[in-house]
Amino acid sequence: EVQLVDSGGGLVQAGGSLRLSCAVSGFTLDDYAIGWFRQAPGKEREGVSCISTTDGRTYYADSVKDRFTISSDIAKNTVYLQMTSLKPEDTAVYYCGAGCPSPEYWGQGTQVTVSS
Repeated sequence: EVQLVDSGGGLVQAGGSLRLSCAVSGFTLDDYAIGWFRQAPGKEREGVSCISTTDGRTYYADSVKDRFTISSDIAKNTVYLQMTSLKPEDTAVYYCGAGCPSPEYWGQGTQVTVSS
């Protein structure tokens, strides 16, 4: 069974940092490109970042470039999103997904709230 469990969200002040984790099972990280997506109330889900472990390629939305970093730990079958210099507009539910840019499998979501 393919499962993704995302975690690490919380409440932080603007300028703070959080690290999100996506632990996957039922496949290894070379099977799918893993991505982070977010959805704020009243808005469509948008892609934030993706990583392919087979070729090392990464993608970042313009809104998070130079602030967020995606990485993977093959031994732990886990993908991370290190978020720094957080802004209130980063507030959303963050989901990891397998199969960028259109994931077939999703984590349950983790709430990130950035206060001003």
